[in-house]
Amino acid sequence: MITSDTEMMRHITTVILDLDDTLWDLPLVIGHAEEAIYAWFSEKYPRIKERFSIIDLRRLRENIVLEYPAQGHDLIFLREQTYRRLAQMCGYDESLCEEAVAVFQRARNEVILYADVQPALRSLSQSHRLLALTNGNADLSAIGLEEFFDGVYTARDLGWAKPDPKVFLAVCKHAGVEPKEVLHAGDDPLNDIEAPRAMGMVTVWVNRRDRVWPADLEPPVHEVSDLTHLAVMLNS
Repeated sequence: MITSDTEMMRHITTVILDLDDTLWDLPLVIGHAEEAIYAWFSEKYPRIKERFSIIDLRRLRENIVLEYPAQGHDLIFLREQTYRRLAQMCGYDESLCEEAVAVFQRARNEVILYADVQPALRSLSQSHRLLALTNGNADLSAIGLEEFFDGVYTARDLGWAKPDPKVFLAVCKHAGVEPKEVLHAGDDPLNDIEAPRAMGMVTVWVNRRDRVWPADLEPPVHEVSDLTHLAVMLNS
């Protein structure tokens, strides 16, 4: 599905794309990574498996997030603190957290791309400047998509997370573009549509699952069901 006025796209020079749940299924990716780190703990640090299930580890991380509200934008820091706390609780040296984070990150980057992603990115990168902006910590180099992007910006690197306006201003300043030249596309109604729209960007809601738009937000002007439709919208 495409809903748009393509004439409104003529001035767009730069496309900023969200990553998680826009290029791949995030719950599937995180579930895989959680299983991988749990298997690693079971082999290397068996007392962890004796005391904690995967669900227990997830709850522990949720509690850590609440303990460090000022670090909510830094998911790697939060995971490090989770694994450090886990080591303390199970009588292991805290140094295990560094390797544990590396194990989790390797699995976290073993994503299954939506089928439309690579062809659409190839098309978009030939006609527009592509940037990635994410609250997550995916590594596009490890995933094999880095070639399509002129820049990758993470909440951890910027110091703020979407929907904070400072995120979008920082990316525009670093990339040397005005918000009015930018199209921002992603799956999250607040983070990827409402927030950048308030900064003067054109926004496109990538609605892969036929979701219902939140009633408390102004409806999206542009909506697509995948990135193929986004490429058509921009290049027609």
